[in-house]
Amino acid sequence: MPPPPEPPSVTIPASWPHGPLFDRMREALLAAPAYFKSEIRIVGVPSTDIQALGPILGAAIEQRVVDTLNGMRPVWDPSGEYALYSFVRQPQTFPDVLLRRHGDGDVLMGVELKGWYLLAKEEEPSFRFTTTPKVCNPQDLMVVYPWHLSEVISGSPEIIEPYIEHAKYIALYRNWHWEHGRQATANPVVLSTAATPYPVKGDNISDKATSDQGGNFGRIARSGLMDNFKNGVNVRLLTGIPAKHWRAFLKIFTQSSTDASVAAALKELERQVRSDAAGNEKVVDEIFDRLRAIAAVL
Repeated sequence: MPPPPEPPSVTIPASWPHGPLFDRMREALLAAPAYFKSEIRIVGVPSTDIQALGPILGAAIEQRVVDTLNGMRPVWDPSGEYALYSFVRQPQTFPDVLLRRHGDGDVLMGVELKGWYLLAKEEEPSFRFTTTPKVCNPQDLMVVYPWHLSEVISGSPEIIEPYIEHAKYIALYRNWHWEHGRQATANPVVLSTAATPYPVKGDNISDKATSDQGGNFGRIARSGLMDNFKNGVNVRLLTGIPAKHWRAFLKIFTQSSTDASVAAALKELERQVRSDAAGNEKVVDEIFDRLRAIAAVL
């Protein structure tokens, strides 16, 4: 028997009165990198240690995204119709961010906000999303912002255009993928009994796999949903060099690396890059002249 089809896409009901606001919010989320500014500046931290700072920097970046969205009010509320609403962060429950009215706490929509350090060794977002579909309203979004340092191995955090999808669809697809989409034995998902949107901290809102020895349930980046997005981000130029090559370059440096091992790894990386970039030898020469200069001082 073939597996059931993938879950259908999620759309905003025509009866929801804030459809234009939702559309403007998507535009604001996409435009946020142009408005994003951070007072944090990382200087003199070994490249091998930037990975360890990821969770701390990620939390600070997520808060700064919230501040940025509130500062973009003319984009998503040009007529002042939602003057009493603002974005507030609420860690440790779904969603991370609420568009909430002051006074009575009315919530219009939520954003599950995630940061992804673009040069992380794991090469993909590592967050887990286990929230059950029934607590996700159609207007709630999952938004993943890749980030990097302005000078790649130093500087201030910068974000780039995000991955955006309905949180409800991601929850539905995650469960379908775990039960039917993987090349693995059937593994049913135990659904949470929670069914009320915008739960409070402490509510049990997580679905669970009946067997998950590797702890991979909820790893959205491994479900296939983000593949096209990841591929596009990996070829994004950071100071003229594709992100995937920066990542491979930084992986060379470990606490046990030596001058000889770095030189050998750089040579192998150059061979791979030249194989992928046939006909662009001049560009590759420029890239590796820069990378060797950086390697000399790391």
